[in-house]
Amino acid sequence: MSESKLDDEASYKIQCNDQVGRYLVAGRDLEPGAEILTELPFVVGPKASTYPLCLTCYTPWPPTEDDDNKPLCPRCGWPVCGDECADQPQHRDYECKVFAEAKEKFNVELALSDEQANGVPQLECVTPLRLLLASERDGDRWNREVKDMAAHDKRRSQTAQWNSDRVNIAEYLRTRCKLDRFPEDSVQTACGILEINAHEVRTARGFLARALYPKVSIMSHSCVSNTVHSIVPNDFRVYLRTAVKVPAGGELLGSYTHALLPTLLRREYLQESKYFTCACTRCSDPTELGTHMSSLKCQKCDNGVVVALDSLDAESTWKCTHCEFSTTAQAVLKILKIIQAEMDRVEAYTAADGPEAIQTRENYMKKYRSVFHPRHAMLTIPRYSLSQLYGRVEDYFLDDMPDVVLEHKAEMCRLLLQVLDVVEPGLTRSRGMILYELHAPLLFLAKGQWNAGVIDAAKLKTKMTEAASLLKEAADILAREPQGTPEADIAAGARQALEQLDKSIGEL
Repeated sequence: MSESKLDDEASYKIQCNDQVGRYLVAGRDLEPGAEILTELPFVVGPKASTYPLCLTCYTPWPPTEDDDNKPLCPRCGWPVCGDECADQPQHRDYECKVFAEAKEKFNVELALSDEQANGVPQLECVTPLRLLLASERDGDRWNREVKDMAAHDKRRSQTAQWNSDRVNIAEYLRTRCKLDRFPEDSVQTACGILEINAHEVRTARGFLARALYPKVSIMSHSCVSNTVHSIVPNDFRVYLRTAVKVPAGGELLGSYTHALLPTLLRREYLQESKYFTCACTRCSDPTELGTHMSSLKCQKCDNGVVVALDSLDAESTWKCTHCEFSTTAQAVLKILKIIQAEMDRVEAYTAADGPEAIQTRENYMKKYRSVFHPRHAMLTIPRYSLSQLYGRVEDYFLDDMPDVVLEHKAEMCRLLLQVLDVVEPGLTRSRGMILYELHAPLLFLAKGQWNAGVIDAAKLKTKMTEAASLLKEAADILAREPQGTPEADIAAGARQALEQLDKSIGEL
């Protein structure tokens, strides 16, 4: 968990002011795709409110449904996949020793009971404990990079989460685990540092954890960021790059929230979990920079859309642009929360669920297309999923899809690009993936039209050249992702497909 690679410090500088504290600026003119820094996490561990999982690889635990197969670490008695995971340093050298010495066992029966559906309280302590132990093991880096990270203890102390952390983490560690050498306020600060600054990370098998990156976390937030970061699944090393050109001295900005959420939900999340109110250019514009990701269709007239009169006021009136209809922000937020819950259920379907993964999303889209602007966030998020499911799900493989469905996939990709070009501009993974998804239906449509005699060879060549251009741009963007990531694998496949496509174009 120690940093081993020196960063190119000419790419960035750390500055400080009274308003935001420390922040990053470009140390020189940075072109799109320029690497800013790379770092290993100071600590990695389970997310808050986690399900039962292996403390090393974060796979759901127990690993099988066999009642007799509930592997526990032979030293401490906490959940692991087996001996190999039990012996990995991130568990063996950290919480394992603490639990073993304190004779504090994992309560398997309680953890697997229906009472723990919203998370296992006993697992809440693991990542804060790792952070506290890492502060002792790597004191230099702790003092240099971590101890001054924002924890917002004063504001957190007014929340229900503070009291939960006091019982489940501070008291548990100090009494049951015999770690009274860590004062309660130090434990709470550790919890705050993680809550405010930790990044979600994904393992090679697709399971989620959280990691703390002290340098990357210095960046200030914007709902339209000018950087992208990639995390390698094997050691969770993060690579931070520019998405667009950033001049020397220009502030380097990241997004602390999901870029595809509407303004009301983004600002609420940032207020409740990061303890600040965002007033970036996107949040300040009721139309979300012309994307209309928050706009509702007016139900009283044909052409109007309903937007906030002041998008920075959580209690602002929302009014139609064409008629006198108006409503309250509270009413809009209530609708969003209800529909978001439905969208989350729909989004839980994956390609492994087969055609239902597509059909449930399409039914959802049909249900709400009269409620939202076509580019609204609540339609954009499932549309992003659909763009990748079409072509990868049984009954919807590219070879199986009729022209009307191929055209539907292409139109979804174009709508997504209209949004991404504004809210996630530049060389971003999202743009690379959608360009990759767009090239395929265009190519299949062109070949179908050629085979049907609808277009001649010259028109076929034009259409294939357009698809090749999209594929090349996608490959160029995704090739910037680190080896070991799914996007890097897609980039490699795209390069091979591009060679074959260029050859076919040359033979026309």
